[in-house]
Amino acid sequence: MQIILLEKIVNLGSLGDVVKVKDGYARNFLIPTGQARRATAKAIAEFEARRAEIEKAAAAKLAEAQAQGAKLDGVIVKISQKAGVDGRLFGSVTNHDIADELVKMGHAVVKAQVRMPNGQLKAVGEYNVVVSLHTDVSVEIAVQVLGETA
Repeated sequence: MQIILLEKIVNLGSLGDVVKVKDGYARNFLIPTGQARRATAKAIAEFEARRAEIEKAAAAKLAEAQAQGAKLDGVIVKISQKAGVDGRLFGSVTNHDIADELVKMGHAVVKAQVRMPNGQLKAVGEYNVVVSLHTDVSVEIAVQVLGETA
């Protein structure tokens, strides 16, 4: 299916690109979330007429994400979990836990924005985690996992 992108999408294209994607990806994800439209002649003409307005909105989103990234830069998140004597956690620290702590600290972050390249944290220690606020804005934060003896 041919679609026109209404915002930059990683590994697909940037604003205004006409790309071909699988029908299910377009129908079930891109179009319902407002990230794309079917690339008909009428839709392309409407997009070109509103291009400046859409680019301005995209630039505002990017500026907001950069401002939030500046606030997040250098943040240390401390999470306490029950741990054994050897430092291994009885559970694990997930992106959901980290996002909850960031929200408690006053940062508007959802769990999908917290990227954990090595998976869940299963031991006491300090780890670096990436928070992806926008396709062009990623911030690395430190997560300290503290052990509580059971």
